[in-house]
Amino acid sequence: MKIVDVVIGALVMGTVGILIGLTIGERYFPFAVGIGVALGAGVGILGGRRFFISIFVGTLLGGLLAWFLAGWEAVTLGAASGAAMGGFLGVWVSMILDVVLLRKAESPAVAPPAPSSPEGDL
Repeated sequence: MKIVDVVIGALVMGTVGILIGLTIGERYFPFAVGIGVALGAGVGILGGRRFFISIFVGTLLGGLLAWFLAGWEAVTLGAASGAAMGGFLGVWVSMILDVVLLRKAESPAVAPPAPSSPEGDL
């Protein structure tokens, strides 16, 4: 399963690198793609599947929003910006979920109160 995470990470972050490389120009395109693939593989090794899903959703929503608001020419920039925001929000949500799960695991199980007898305690 770790290999799948690394491949997904390289694909997702490589795509973000392509979008950023297209935005900043041909000269930096190989660097943007290379850094994206390397970071994606690294996060994949660490098991960041939720992180990649948030980037993917951010890419789609950012591209669609840019297309709707500014036209076809802005889709690349909107998708790259959406991917960045999706990544930030994904990390934030992941941290909150980890804290909530940790608190649930640490809290002791609460036993229901014992029923009292109708005669009372004698």
